[in-house]
Amino acid sequence: MPIRILIIEDHTDNLELMSYLLKAFGYRTLAAGDGLTGVALAASQRPDLIICDIQLPGIDGYEVAKRLNRDAELCNIPLIGVTALAMVGDRERVLAAGFDGYIAKPISPETFVGEVEKFLETERRTGAEHLPSFGNGRAEQVDAADKPSVASRGTILVVDDHEENRELARSIFEPSGYTVLLAGDITSAMKLATETPPDLILSDVNMPQGTGRELVVRVKADPRLESIPVILISSSVPTEMSGEHFLAVGAAMFLRRPIDPDILLKAIESCMGALRR
Repeated sequence: MPIRILIIEDHTDNLELMSYLLKAFGYRTLAAGDGLTGVALAASQRPDLIICDIQLPGIDGYEVAKRLNRDAELCNIPLIGVTALAMVGDRERVLAAGFDGYIAKPISPETFVGEVEKFLETERRTGAEHLPSFGNGRAEQVDAADKPSVASRGTILVVDDHEENRELARSIFEPSGYTVLLAGDITSAMKLATETPPDLILSDVNMPQGTGRELVVRVKADPRLESIPVILISSSVPTEMSGEHFLAVGAAMFLRRPIDPDILLKAIESCMGALRR
């Protein structure tokens, strides 16, 4: 029976990233967006492990730990805290509150599953020590003989001011054979696109230093880049705003978060396929 892991996290992007990584290694995930729902799910579903954010709406992670630990049927479930640990003494406070361990934010796609598996019995692990590299944005020396000769399916430029969104995209696209470029704002995105023209651009809509809509306009106004399809994605655009608003300025597609990774990959493949025809 697959190991079931409950994730209690109110940040949609963090929840998606953790769920995606765990599912990729055969773990089944349950999700709760607040502490009270998390405690209720733990009681009704009895997961094998619980990952809990410290800062939550309603009751925080410390209260979640307190309620789980005073329940005789739940207190033995491994409980991992997720926190930025920004203050002196936070680590000690997390462990003293009843957590068995903690993982610092922002989580690393390369190491996350391995960190979680430390709290599972060895024979119940799926083998995350063989986790494929999702990259860390730094150049690494790799022996040519050891480097797999897999042709890239294309290059995707991901533009988002949130690091966790960029890493989520990387963790989806790189294992599927795409080369991924990352930018945190429109200025950096345009510079990257000009220096290394991608086959497709995936951009968030709302960013502090310029919107995805503005990026589409700039890309389509540049003769060197105008043929590159741009997909816009957002979780904060009002539902009454139609995708036609973005298609009118030249976007190839508009998607809403949260989105299943398989659906996102199919959208990417569809746009790239249209470009090749």
